[in-house]
Amino acid sequence: MQNTLTTEQSRQTLKALSDPTRLDVIHALAEGERCVCDLTADLGITQSRLSFHLRVLRDCGLLADRHSGRWTYYRLQPDALSALEDWLAALRQHCSRSAPLCSE
Repeated sequence: MQNTLTTEQSRQTLKALSDPTRLDVIHALAEGERCVCDLTADLGITQSRLSFHLRVLRDCGLLADRHSGRWTYYRLQPDALSALEDWLAALRQHCSRSAPLCSE
């Protein structure tokens, strides 16, 4: 099966998305770039806890950040989302294939 994610990349991405807090971050960023101070307030979590989750999402390529003054802004990475989408589409395409007949 050809896809744009390697086995390791798909494992890391799915692992990153398996955490409820990280999914909350993804949903919060679905509307666009956000300052870390706003994310902390909106998600109701401490700065240190949020930083951990942001790092996991950034390390697997789902997020990008930029610094402006003392603040850091985060946004979703469209290319990473497209790669995940392509990987899932390939799974969907191949999941209905019948197995070859076994020979005895």
